Amino acid sequence: MANNPPKIAIVADWLTNMGGAERVVLALHEAFPDAPIYTSTFVPENLPEFAGLDVRTTNLQNLPGPLRRLHKFFPSQRVHAFRDLDLSEYDIIISSSSAEAKQVRKTRPGQVHICYCHTPIRYYWSHYDDYRRDPGFGRLNWLVRFAMPFAIPPLKKADYEAAQNVDVFIANSTEVQQRIKKYYDRNSIVIHPPVDISRFTPARVRDNYYVTAGRQVPYKRIDLAVGAATELGIPLKVFGNGSEHERIVKLAGPTVEFYTDRTGDASDQALTDALNHAKGFIFPSEEDFGIVAVEALAAGAPVIALSRGGSKDIVEDGVSGVLFRDQNPDSIANAIRYAESLTFLPGTLRRKAKRFDKSLFITKIRKVVADNYKK
Repeated sequence: MANNPPKIAIVADWLTNMGGAERVVLALHEAFPDAPIYTSTFVPENLPEFAGLDVRTTNLQNLPGPLRRLHKFFPSQRVHAFRDLDLSEYDIIISSSSAEAKQVRKTRPGQVHICYCHTPIRYYWSHYDDYRRDPGFGRLNWLVRFAMPFAIPPLKKADYEAAQNVDVFIANSTEVQQRIKKYYDRNSIVIHPPVDISRFTPARVRDNYYVTAGRQVPYKRIDLAVGAATELGIPLKVFGNGSEHERIVKLAGPTVEFYTDRTGDASDQALTDALNHAKGFIFPSEEDFGIVAVEALAAGAPVIALSRGGSKDIVEDGVSGVLFRDQNPDSIANAIRYAESLTFLPGTLRRKAKRFDKSLFITKIRKVVADNYKK
């Protein structure tokens, strides 16, 4: 491979705001720095981390600004946009996908499509009923609810067909591995997402507050962490913003503080500092993986997490945190009480986090490419 390296393309669903999926794309680019990044739409002013990278967009980038900001309303257009990409010059196509990026097509013999799957599309497969109840579009929820039964079946069919054309599936957790098998009938290997462990410096003596963080949208259930902290009267720092923000603020008692900056989200540095000294991190949502929970461990904070989804790959109950079974404030409050009866050593928690370090992700991804590249 060293004598005749493959030409590689990286394909992402969209690049509009920084999050876990975007960090995966950056790590893929770090593994393969010559690979251009293809995506449906790109908002460079929101993603300074991508400055100077070779980002190439589909024709959806040409939509007028207001329509481009509503890109998530156009899944069928994204399907066609990705199918229309000409990637014939590349030997390896790596899609980073929780939506339509896996729709890209191989156009010549010998090409290999490796899909790093964050999850089969949640609102088609695993969480359709949840999204139908609360699509997360605010005043437009009624329209989305009305459209879903008509729009989703053909989109599910297209998604399933695209999955059959992937050569290698990589799941970001054992939960997602099970979903890939259930919904796509495909086997996969697990490579956990990259986490920058070096960002964190755990304090040996911890402060008395807890932290929760994430987009404040319905399925994240930040409201449950706020409810538990209010019930117990314990200090909680809440990082993030979203459509649920005002409702969550109204639920909060006097010990709960919210942290955002002028853009609506707190800075990475503010969250890093808070985690480095936190007594614990509350993780109430059912996630495909949960990078922020690993970051909490890297910062020396035990994680109080729902015992579903990707949390089970991250948290060892009673060792690196506490898992709770029921998604409600009382269950979280009981888990916090139990956690406070245990002793967690920040240095031990940091060592637990190192199995998710970005350097391991890069090594494993390079090996998958090497194993599947036919010179």
